[in-house]
Amino acid sequence: MKIYKEFLFDAAHFLPYAEEGHPNRRMHGHSFRVVVWLKGKPAAETGIVRHFEDVEREIMAVREKLDHHLLNEIEGLEFPTLERIAAWIWDALATPLPEIARVEVHRASCREGCIYDGPEAE
Repeated sequence: MKIYKEFLFDAAHFLPYAEEGHPNRRMHGHSFRVVVWLKGKPAAETGIVRHFEDVEREIMAVREKLDHHLLNEIEGLEFPTLERIAAWIWDALATPLPEIARVEVHRASCREGCIYDGPEAE
């Protein structure tokens, strides 16, 4: 069984490795949509994989670190690509949410995104 919870955040970033003159080399911002998937067997006594309140609390702690920040200034996101953002979110949630199975990061305005199924899937 899989369950998911979504959250949104807005942040600025730049890609320092982009070639000179490329717009992504300059600071700019995006609105991001993140979907965090958990996988597990529902507990016999409750019928749930995980209480959504628990999931909400943990993802909001991660959102707080990202929302309205310059991603390049966050440790581990010095080069904040979609791929690195997805892996960073996974790493931040893996301990409090060991049922984590997937992280999706979407930039709706660009119609692009990244799906990360964890370090074992690499």
